[in-house]
Amino acid sequence: MSTLTLPGTFSLGLVRGAAEIKQFFRIREQVIFTFAFPSLLMILLGSMLNSSMPGMAITTGQVLAAGMIGSGIVSTSFNSVGIGLASDREAGALKRLRGTPMPAASYFIGKIILVGATSIAQVVLMSIVGSLLFDLSLPTDPVKLLTALWVFLLGVTSCTLLGIALGSVTESVSGAVAVANLIYIALQFISGVFVTPITNLPKVMVDIASFFPVKWICQGFRSVFLPAEAATQEMAGTWELPMVALVLTAWCVAGLLLAKLTFRWSNEGK
Repeated sequence: MSTLTLPGTFSLGLVRGAAEIKQFFRIREQVIFTFAFPSLLMILLGSMLNSSMPGMAITTGQVLAAGMIGSGIVSTSFNSVGIGLASDREAGALKRLRGTPMPAASYFIGKIILVGATSIAQVVLMSIVGSLLFDLSLPTDPVKLLTALWVFLLGVTSCTLLGIALGSVTESVSGAVAVANLIYIALQFISGVFVTPITNLPKVMVDIASFFPVKWICQGFRSVFLPAEAATQEMAGTWELPMVALVLTAWCVAGLLLAKLTFRWSNEGK
């Protein structure tokens, strides 16, 4: 007598990822806001703050645009996942999924696949905007392209897992929206995204930002899109790429632990 073999965790995650992508693109307003908001913010702030940097062949607009490409990843991962998970749980979608063979790990994989797909589109869109409006140089050097790849993967993974934790601890969609936006906006200010160069910020702010992924994701992307001389405008005077990798990897591990500890299928019994 033959036995039925259920798909593995990763296979179920791939199926869930495809479903997440289809569901995302069916909501037109969500698609427009997700892709338009970071690019619009780049255009507005870059236009207002764009000026030459003394002794350098780059502008503050280019520095801001490079950092905002990194912060756009945070928006499509941390914010979108946190709010989306709270919405799924509030609507009862997670409770229904619990009755299927899909484990929580497969749900996590599905979210990471969704964020990966949307973040790639976000990076491409914002890179084009930065290139056309602020003469941001698109990377062609293989080393810089490799850096962009690993910063992207670590940034997407860490922020998606942290978004799952955020969506799990908030009680409602409105609560998730408020908390996600508060954290996201505050970290952008103290991480040197809106203030360029980052050395213009008080050191204590940057020290606090150094504990979180946003600063390191944006710093990594500045190293990809800006010339080597721009590293002198970082707090340490270098790109600190080994530290970028270390911090983001640590947040991937911490995010996974937080997601596993806080994830719940419904609000019942809480």
